Amino acid sequence: MQSLASWLTDWNALFGQREWPVYCTADEVNIYFVRPNLFSVLSWPLCSDSVNLFHFLCLFLHRCCPWSRCCGMGDFRPRTVWLGHPEKREQRYPRNVINNQKYNFFTFLPGVLFNQFKYFFNLYFLLLACSQFVNELRLGALYTYWVPLGIVLIITMIREAVEEIRCYLRDKEVNSQIYSKLSTRGKNLKLGLQMHLRLTSVAHSSPPLPGSCFLRTDQLDGETDWKLRLPVACTQRLPTAADLLQIRSYVYAEEPNIDIHNFIGTFTREDGDPPVNESLSIENTLWASTVIASGTVVGVVIYTGKELRSVMNTSNPKHKVGLFDLEVNCLTKILFGALVVVSLVMVALQHFAGRWYLQIFRFLLLFSNIVPISLRVNLDMGKMVFSWMIRKDSKIPGTVVRASTIPEQLGRISYLLTDKTGTLTQNEMVFRRLHLGTVAYGMDSMDEVQSHVFSAYTQPTHDLPASRAPAATKVRKTISSRVHEAVKAIALVHNVTPVYEANGVTDQAEAEQHYEDTCRVYQAASPDEVSLVQWTESVGLTLVGRDQSSMQLRTPSGQILNFTILQMFPFTYESKRMGIIVRDESTGEITFYMKGADVVMAGIVQYNDWLEEECGNMAREGLRVLVVSKKSLTEEQYQDFEARYVQAKLSVHDRSLKVATVIESLEMEMELLCLTGVEDQLQADVRPTLEILRNAGIKVWMLTGDKLETATCTAKNAHLVTRNQDIHIFRPVTTRGEAHLELNAFRRKHDCALVISGDSLEVCLKFYEYEFMELACQCPAVVCCRCAPTQKAQIVRLLQERTGKLTCAVGDGGNDVSMIQEADCGVGVEGKEGKQASLAADFSVTQFKHLGRLLMVHGRNSYKRSAALSQFVIHRSLCISTMQAVFSSVFYFASVPLYQGFLIIGYSTIYTMFPVFSLVLDKDVKSEVAMLYPELYKDLLKGRPLSFKTFLIWVLISIYQGSIIMYGALLLFESEFVHIVAISFTSLILTELLMVALTIQTWHWLMIVAELLSLACYIASLVFLHEFIDVYFITTVSFLWKVTVITLVSCLPLYILKYLRRRFSPPNYSKLTS
Repeated sequence: MQSLASWLTDWNALFGQREWPVYCTADEVNIYFVRPNLFSVLSWPLCSDSVNLFHFLCLFLHRCCPWSRCCGMGDFRPRTVWLGHPEKREQRYPRNVINNQKYNFFTFLPGVLFNQFKYFFNLYFLLLACSQFVNELRLGALYTYWVPLGIVLIITMIREAVEEIRCYLRDKEVNSQIYSKLSTRGKNLKLGLQMHLRLTSVAHSSPPLPGSCFLRTDQLDGETDWKLRLPVACTQRLPTAADLLQIRSYVYAEEPNIDIHNFIGTFTREDGDPPVNESLSIENTLWASTVIASGTVVGVVIYTGKELRSVMNTSNPKHKVGLFDLEVNCLTKILFGALVVVSLVMVALQHFAGRWYLQIFRFLLLFSNIVPISLRVNLDMGKMVFSWMIRKDSKIPGTVVRASTIPEQLGRISYLLTDKTGTLTQNEMVFRRLHLGTVAYGMDSMDEVQSHVFSAYTQPTHDLPASRAPAATKVRKTISSRVHEAVKAIALVHNVTPVYEANGVTDQAEAEQHYEDTCRVYQAASPDEVSLVQWTESVGLTLVGRDQSSMQLRTPSGQILNFTILQMFPFTYESKRMGIIVRDESTGEITFYMKGADVVMAGIVQYNDWLEEECGNMAREGLRVLVVSKKSLTEEQYQDFEARYVQAKLSVHDRSLKVATVIESLEMEMELLCLTGVEDQLQADVRPTLEILRNAGIKVWMLTGDKLETATCTAKNAHLVTRNQDIHIFRPVTTRGEAHLELNAFRRKHDCALVISGDSLEVCLKFYEYEFMELACQCPAVVCCRCAPTQKAQIVRLLQERTGKLTCAVGDGGNDVSMIQEADCGVGVEGKEGKQASLAADFSVTQFKHLGRLLMVHGRNSYKRSAALSQFVIHRSLCISTMQAVFSSVFYFASVPLYQGFLIIGYSTIYTMFPVFSLVLDKDVKSEVAMLYPELYKDLLKGRPLSFKTFLIWVLISIYQGSIIMYGALLLFESEFVHIVAISFTSLILTELLMVALTIQTWHWLMIVAELLSLACYIASLVFLHEFIDVYFITTVSFLWKVTVITLVSCLPLYILKYLRRRFSPPNYSKLTS
């Protein structure tokens, strides 16, 4: 029986989807609901005649408990874990639950209040309201100060509570995934428990090689190739999984660390004679955020919580405050400074008479409207409306807003950092081209290749006499034989294994025996390999069987060709090539096949004049190019090579160098057979989306854990690098001197895209951080390959620090979480590999192409609307404050309020709130125009909608209108003070309603309703305001003409200025709307 490797695995990646449930055997009776990616399991392969179970060393991780240090989990330490005996653990470990909530039941209220009052804006109003408990400072009823502050806090707490409930429900859904527990003790997942996992999609698949299994790690490190994992040998003789609980054994594991490429541990069985002690390495492990491709896992929990690799490679989420909020906070500080200055001037004009220090505080309270308390609540409600609009946009279905406090950030992005696998690409490889030098076959001419392969195996093997064969036949036979040799080589030089599954009609054993096509799937360490083998199957030469020592191919006529695998040289990042030596069982011929990157194969194959040119042409089309070659060996040549190869592998010193030297002795003067071009399928509309972002002034950086060649091909294919741009591939550097020389070489290039590996990037950032970032920021595009998750976050942080610009990070996997959380805006793409990135992001989309509309339309509108709303709220408060200043200065600088009680509250609520807030529906251009002309987005990057210039303009407008209204009322009133209040307040309300109409770019029916509703509310409330307003006076003609004149004088000049500006200096968008 076959058995599988010991792994460390991510439960969420395995079973995040409902269609992949967990099965349990008869011995596994306890099934509980837990978060699926949160624990570490150690397990081993079993081998028996009755069962075929796979036992693995598995690490399942979850986010750390916030009180972990209180639970005795402050330090990372090695641990000894006894199988089936979690009670023997030496220390406490993190719980196996996920918790993404910011607050709990006890910390919600104090936490929300602290987050609100830690900002100057809200703290100022709290102190203002508290001051009214002092009799000497009281200016009116307490409710005039506490009601507005209470409304702001209640709305904020409701918003926070809604987000916390949503977060709780998401966590609960993930925590409710199923796992099966082999041991019978306890109810909670703890270290030492055995776990049994199986994937239904390949539940009946046999492993690719005895005792091994493939592992997908793209959600952890971004690499798309599958990893081979090997078994822990000393448990393979146990008859059943339950026997793991009967033996006396334990696992020693190293202390948790961030290195995802190494692991040190041992497995010890003490009841053996003698005791067995076996080492464990990365080859026996399966990390969190990885996925098993087939098989079953039975394991013991090793790591949980914050001790997992994926969690340690994830930075702590930060509370994001938008740049817009910081700018508004800065403006409120300026307004507060103006408030202090005005108060001091008023007291100074009184010559600091009497208790002048109390007068200063009274004036601070009197002019407190200069800093508008309604600004924060208006902006927060506006953000909620913007978030709702994003969720309800039918053109970007499935988009989720998880951080409703920063939608306007989307309108000012300067750098977009994106993952590759699953974000830009689908990770689905498609064979596109076969090139033989003199002839090339594309997708539209594969039938010719198929006919050549068919003829090669159906025609007689002997050639026709030369005298009887016409010239055309010779040429045709030559091409046919070359095509056949190329297809045969591609079908042999790989590490792909065909696996047969039961399909409901045919069981596994029968399918494997008869090579059933409908039951066969391919497993390999790279999707490129699978695409090549699938292509050879499509043209007639099918891989039907493989084990460690042999391979079987089926010809178009159904004949089975048997090949013995003599040697296998796997692909490595350093060698950039792989090779295989096979013996054809029918002829006895020994052939060495090799394929690899053109940069290394150019020096291995025989001289030719087309390889370099055609490789360049195919690479420019975004294809991954592989060069395929072969070399025939005699029996004597192979025996000589084998003897030297075995001797080299037995060396203790410099083994790798000696083995490489022996292999290189074969890699000379090989026959060039063909070039293959494979395309990694891009996500839908990636190219036009990237073009939109580029035209909008956004620089796109691609950060991936994949290989350099793969990343470069994808960058070209996605048009991240345009055709007229050069690419500078940063040479690998390890020292400061090498980095200095390479940076100097790069400095001499202009308008050039940069491609750099993670190791070289680390060296450059260590010694030349400033110089490197300066050069990289000048590049039109940057590709960073082989990046660790923490490196991605570091790049985002450096961009923020060095440029001061806003960044947006886009990713779909667990290895992108750190980058997403570090960026000013994090966007998660819900891909096939789970929802880790989506749950951690501020915004979640279903496809990369939705990013264009999210930024160009919603981001732009949110920022412009927020800027207009904030400045209008400031204008509304400055108007009434200016009127108060004029009133106080006329009446001998008395600290007496102009409006009291309900008037002051109603002014900023029912009388003007709805029209002002309706500005969140305003837009300058249609969404189709914003998408068609992304250059409009570029104007926002300079922050012009909300700047000191626009702020000063609104301040001047407020001072002008407030002065006109107040002086007009003083000039035109007759004999009673209440007439001043009636005239000025009515003129103020009408002025605000007209100014909203002046500000609006595109009318919405709700805006008209808001204007009419507010006016109706004011007219209706006049009946109840007899305490402040003379009801009989407002019905006279005198009142009406005075209010009309004051309102026209305050608004008409601004309407004229707006018309002249649009006439002689129109904004960019007006040209597009006309």
